[in-house]
Amino acid sequence: MAQTVDTRQGPRIDTISYGKLKWVNIEKPTEQETEYLAQHYPFHELELDDCLSRIQRPKIDHDEDDNYLFMVFHFPVFHKEARITTASQVSVFMGENYLITLHEANLKPLTAFFKDCALNKETQDETMSHSAGYLLYLILDRLITYCFPILNKMGNNIEQVEADIFEEDARFIVRELSLLWKDVIAFQRMVKPQTEVFEWLESSELPLIKADPDVYFGDLADHNRKIEDSLAEYKEWIAGLNDNIGTLTSFRINQVMRLLTVISVILLPLTLVSGILGMNVNLGFLATNTYAVVAILVFMLFIVIGMLAFFRAKRWI
Repeated sequence: MAQTVDTRQGPRIDTISYGKLKWVNIEKPTEQETEYLAQHYPFHELELDDCLSRIQRPKIDHDEDDNYLFMVFHFPVFHKEARITTASQVSVFMGENYLITLHEANLKPLTAFFKDCALNKETQDETMSHSAGYLLYLILDRLITYCFPILNKMGNNIEQVEADIFEEDARFIVRELSLLWKDVIAFQRMVKPQTEVFEWLESSELPLIKADPDVYFGDLADHNRKIEDSLAEYKEWIAGLNDNIGTLTSFRINQVMRLLTVISVILLPLTLVSGILGMNVNLGFLATNTYAVVAILVFMLFIVIGMLAFFRAKRWI
């Protein structure tokens, strides 16, 4: 049975109840929602404050009596305008008969999963007929799976830059590589600490975790490690492309400098000849011969052809 505790002036608490299990979902939590939780559950005030923070590191805590677990997870959300992946925090309280999720409502798999459970009786039978730990596992599995399309898109973007590296302007490639590098680093900061959380859930002997034998958090840890490995490969890939663009830029600069040097060296003897002939002195037959200018131009042309032939023989051009 799905119900919503929603008042215009009070907290917004969405709840799904199935048998003894209750799933409480809070989107865009404020102090009103955390006060509601403080009044109805034995949560520590610092943990409730962490639910409102956007800088918490992924972690897991449990109270002294092991009555509940508090967990913080980060999952990626890609912003098309800024072209950067940012972390969306999901805070979770899990007790024996309840699961509470607090998030910013920008994680589509979590929002869609809750709506499906609220509206679809078959989904409730499949997902909420077990323990709270099993429901947590299903939520995290969907969120981890959601990371792979973002990861694949990131790989496609790097591959596209690699294909354009010899065609596009170097400034464009450098800008694209910088954005991709920032994206990979931001993604890494999210997923790296979460492996420890999944490993702790896998190895924990708490009754809350071991209540359902179908729960396998080690699978989530393996997926998270796979994401880490892919991101590490992307970093090496981008670093290699940066080296390539640096080498390519140096090569293009050398080509330009070589061309300018060839032009300068060719102009040097021509300048010398024109300088000598331009002196205000008597040059004999050159001053009176009608074809002197033509002869001088032909001489200069032979100089140019000779120098070009010499450069070609030396494979300088």
